[in-house]
Parts: sequence; structure tokens; C-alpha cells
Amino acid sequence: MILTVCMSPSVDVSIELDSLNVGKVNIVKNKTLSFTGKALNVAIGVARLGAEAYATGFMYNENGAMFERAREKAGVPFAFVWNSGRVRENYKCIDKHSMLTEINDVGGQVAGEKLAELSHMIRNLSSRSDVTVISGGLPRGVDASFYREIFRVVDPKSLRIADTEGAKMFAALEAGIDLVKPNLEELQETLGREFRDKDDMLAGCREVLDRGAKIVLLSLGKDGAIITNGTKNYYCKSINVAVNSTVGAGDGMVAAAAVMLQQGADLPDILRAGVAAGTATVTTFETISFTKNKYEDIFQSLNVTEF
Repeated sequence: MILTVCMSPSVDVSIELDSLNVGKVNIVKNKTLSFTGKALNVAIGVARLGAEAYATGFMYNENGAMFERAREKAGVPFAFVWNSGRVRENYKCIDKHSMLTEINDVGGQVAGEKLAELSHMIRNLSSRSDVTVISGGLPRGVDASFYREIFRVVDPKSLRIADTEGAKMFAALEAGIDLVKPNLEELQETLGREFRDKDDMLAGCREVLDRGAKIVLLSLGKDGAIITNGTKNYYCKSINVAVNSTVGAGDGMVAAAAVMLQQGADLPDILRAGVAAGTATVTTFETISFTKNKYEDIFQSLNVTEF
């Protein structure tokens, strides 16, 4: 089983426009609502690949029932820690050039006893999980150090994947992480410097490895991804596809990497699977995940090179 932990769920309102004109009236061509969150997206991707997923994390009373129905529709079992209030709403505006503009809400607050309740749930569920994925932001008022605390309660037999940035990433690394998946922008902001080439990227990845990660999977968006364990470095270029939305692409990458990690795959296959899933995800607009057929088609067409 692959356990995914979402601490900051969101209602994602994806709006398709011809163009986003600031200060003017904009006409919506298409709109979809997704009851989501990074780790919840990962769980859907895991299920799409035919692996067993289980979702947990914080949820809110006012509109949380819609998230339950979405998980049931996706075939993902779940158990949430419930809080008063309402799940935040994020707005994602996508124009005809596939340019994405995001307006993200701030997550609600949770009581101290709810933090302890989630830690207890993670301890129990991870004891029967091959892989535990914790990704995304934190509720308002929760310190970044909570990432360290919840990874420390993960069962030692469960492999650990983190997908977050900044102080939250550093906190997670203190607990020891098997795989961390930043994107290029996140890693640059986390380390406080710009990368000019692959050598700079690898130096950044090595700093993350030195802080407590075993593998770094660095997403480069449409340019593919890099994976390294400090000894072996591989690059996989993505293929050209019609981009409908980049929403959820990173989560698709994490889902495929988690399944491959569960299967004991080597670095090249983890990388190729991640790029295939991320690429397959961007071909969809009305969903935040990929189809297995699209994933498999792209996977077969990708090449991995060592550098």
C-alpha cells in the first residue's frame, strides 16, 4: 500500500480563457472544480497505475463531504482528521497558450490536538504501507517543523517521499527521506540561488542529499527531469505533447515514482516513470491526473541518459 498524507486540501477552480486580461472583463470558456490537494492527487495517480493507495490528512466540516465523494469515485480509500471551517479555494486561470496563472487561498487553522491525532493516524497507517508520501503546504499557523515531526512517526519499514519546499523541505530532511521531488523553481527558492546549467542543478541536488535525502528527483517542467543519488545522475527529456493544463503534473510524477519505488525499480525507471506520468497529466484539462494508457504510451517513448 502507498499512503499519501495531505495536510492542506483545496478546491481547485480551473478556468480556461482565451487570454487573461488584467483590469478587464474575462469570459470563461470552460470551468472545472477539483476537490484536491497535492497528496490527494498522488493517491489518484497511484490508483490509476493499478497500485493500492490510501489517503489521509486534514479535512474540514463545511465542504469535506465533496472530497470524500471524489475519493470514492477515484477508488481511493481514505480516513481524514476533521476540523471546523471550510477547505480553501484556489483559482487556476489557463489561457490558449497554456499559460497558467494561480491565485492560492490560505489554509484554515487546526487545533493542537488535531496535529497529534494526525500523527497517531500516520503512525498506524504507515505500519502497513510500503511507501508514505507527504506533500504540499501546512494549515495556517502550523510551523514548518511539523514536517519533521510527522516523518519521524512514519514506520521505519515504510519508504518516505516528500514533495514540499523551503523550511518544510529542510524540516522533512532532518527526519531522513528516501526520495524528495522539488521542481526547479522550488529548489532554487529553497536554496536561495539560481541555477544556470545542469552542473548547478546537480550541486543543488547534492546539497539536498547532504541534508538527509537518499534520492532527489528534480522536475524541469517541459524539459523533463533529473534524478540522482549522489553517485549516479540521469536525465530524461520529455516529449512534445499538446498541453491542456499543468495542474497536477508534479503530483503525477510523485505517484509514478512512488509506485516504482515500491517495486524496487532502479533510478532510470523511477525517472522515466515520473516524466511519463507528469507529461501524461498535462494533456488533460478536466482531470488532475493521467490515464494509464497515455502514461504507458509516453513511458515507452522516453529515453534516459546518464551524465
